[in-house]
Amino acid sequence: MNRAVFLDRDGTLIEDRDYLHKPEDVVIFPRVPEALKNLQDAGFSLIMVTNQSGVGRGHFTLDDVERVHRHMIDVFARHGVQMRKIYIAPEAPDRPSRGRKPSPQFLFDARDEFGIDLAQSYMIGDKLIDLECGWSAGVRKSLLVRTGYGRKIEQTLGSSIVRAEVVDDMPAAAAWILSQTRKG
Repeated sequence: MNRAVFLDRDGTLIEDRDYLHKPEDVVIFPRVPEALKNLQDAGFSLIMVTNQSGVGRGHFTLDDVERVHRHMIDVFARHGVQMRKIYIAPEAPDRPSRGRKPSPQFLFDARDEFGIDLAQSYMIGDKLIDLECGWSAGVRKSLLVRTGYGRKIEQTLGSSIVRAEVVDDMPAAAAWILSQTRKG
């Protein structure tokens, strides 16, 4: 069984900074590399799914996004963590996009490319579009982290996100997923 944890980037793994495009501005949340390592060690593929509308809006380039991702990959690698793939939707919100969340297309692509069992996989993010992406793909559970926009989303949407598991941060999300895995 190939299981994955699909991960939003900004507000979930790193601080959400408007139009982040410089590696030196990346701030990885505390204990995220260790949380990712725990998930990886439990047999989950780690796949990032990120909307980067700053490219489509002309604020920075896809090369800038790749530099930020290389930096993150280097930091994670120092902790023994490997991202299986990073899917990027560079389009602006008002432009057609195959994979821009809430579209589940990148999760379907990962299913097809890596044989991922979506029903045994998870989506973690800090926005409603992340949750919707996971729900539409049929993942086992979408998790909302209270980092980034998560706390505001939780307060604003309240019971309408009842299908999601709400946790404080990425380490808590990893712990929750691992607890469910042990239950069967």
